[in-house]
Amino acid sequence: MKNIGFLSFGHWSPSPHSQVRTAQDSLLQSIELAVAAEELGADGAYFRVHHFAHQLASPFPLLAAAAARTSRIELGTGVIDMRYENPLYMAEDAGAADLISGGRLQLGISRGSPEQVIDGFRYFGYVPQEGSSDAEMARNHTQLFLDVLRGEGFAEPNPRPMFPNPPGLLRVEPHSPGLRDRIWWGAGSRATAEWTGEQGMNLMSSTLLTEDTGVPFHRLQAEQIQRFRDAWTAAGHEREPRVSVSRSIFPIVSDLDRQLFWRERHSTDQVGHLDGGDARFGKTYAGEPDKLIAELAEDEAIAAADTLLLTVPNQLGVDYNAHVVESVLTHLAPELGWR
Repeated sequence: MKNIGFLSFGHWSPSPHSQVRTAQDSLLQSIELAVAAEELGADGAYFRVHHFAHQLASPFPLLAAAAARTSRIELGTGVIDMRYENPLYMAEDAGAADLISGGRLQLGISRGSPEQVIDGFRYFGYVPQEGSSDAEMARNHTQLFLDVLRGEGFAEPNPRPMFPNPPGLLRVEPHSPGLRDRIWWGAGSRATAEWTGEQGMNLMSSTLLTEDTGVPFHRLQAEQIQRFRDAWTAAGHEREPRVSVSRSIFPIVSDLDRQLFWRERHSTDQVGHLDGGDARFGKTYAGEPDKLIAELAEDEAIAAADTLLLTVPNQLGVDYNAHVVESVLTHLAPELGWR
């Protein structure tokens, strides 16, 4: 059994070919897709976060709104760029959204990817310390965020407060118990996966890795997952970790599917460059269900993960993306043992 959800970047464009023309369209349709996915029996609704772009950016209002419209489905991010975040304010937002959801948040966080502007985090007021990098700043923000989520007091109370204080040091409120165990790190390499396991965060791995060893993407990702699990065990964490992978999967079961994705039937891994180094990008799975079942059965990383996130082409609209999710759930998941 696997948890199966969708991952949306929330793109919008004024193009006449887009069903998502404005930021409002993107936000409202994201909520509607979460509702539709829950009704179809999917397990998760996840949203990418990008700044300075025509994409979803501020996740917590969206997560809270989706939580108010759903009752069962997990709600998450993949990922929040921690270079841009105030860890304490983020802990307040995350705690509030998680309480509204009844403990269903699954927050993916990370250093983030190359952005739309140069050093965009500086416009948000965050500058790496002297001799430090933006990646180290992201990890420092993350460590403070994780510490605050534990719910322990750390702030000295005012001796003459406006309202009575409980005894002892004060913590950030609202606190949502259990949220600390539902934080995921978006790891782009085997080394960062090992660091993730050491820190006690769940592992979120996407359709690209910022390294290439010459082996197929799914095999390199499976090695990444194993290294994460080994590091988790060595660190002595008590709970069982979770692992998610993202995939672009399009069963061709209608004329519209064929029109949109027929040319992707022979997709393969691609090797390119990202941040000055080699990177390997996973392929798109598209084709008739029997073909996809055979191909997906050989994907070692999907087999090693407990959660599969389907990257959806959100500009095609809610109805079509719900159709994609339903097609995977009905035509592929039972045959592959995911359901």
